[in-house]
Amino acid sequence: AMSVERVGYGAGERDDPSTPNVLRVLIGRSVDRAEAERVTVIECEIDDMNPQIFGVAMERLYAAGALEVFYVSAQMKKNRPGTLLTVVCAPALRAQLADVIFRETTTIGLRHYEVDRECLQREMVTVETPVGAVRFKVVRRDGRVINAVPEFEDCVKLASANKLSVKEVQAIAVQA
Repeated sequence: AMSVERVGYGAGERDDPSTPNVLRVLIGRSVDRAEAERVTVIECEIDDMNPQIFGVAMERLYAAGALEVFYVSAQMKKNRPGTLLTVVCAPALRAQLADVIFRETTTIGLRHYEVDRECLQREMVTVETPVGAVRFKVVRRDGRVINAVPEFEDCVKLASANKLSVKEVQAIAVQA
């Protein structure tokens, strides 16, 4: 990766009918860029499936190695409401996850394409609070903390055990 500062072009005098005799030179400085990970996105729209099946399909896609699975409401042809299923996975798992989608849903076709994905560094840190331990997901970019969020499941358990609302436990955790 680089920041281009100057570009130069040139053409030679030799005329070779099979090879262009042209040169382009880029002059610049190298820049740090976060490493991007190559992933495959698989998509399809579904407008004829029992909605109860979507949860099972998601569980099976994650069990088969999907990195992300999500649904978005979509308006389909013939003005029917439908659902856009999007699955993000390692390119090597595309065929396997396509099999899961065809087996677990009513779709009859898929699209897939490769994209770059950039993720922040993250780690789990346990914080002791007056109501119990709460795990936090701490997210960093270039070593700087960008966000720290208490794990929802931990807050739900502590709220129930301490007869508090989840919001109260979240506030206590963030304060700690």
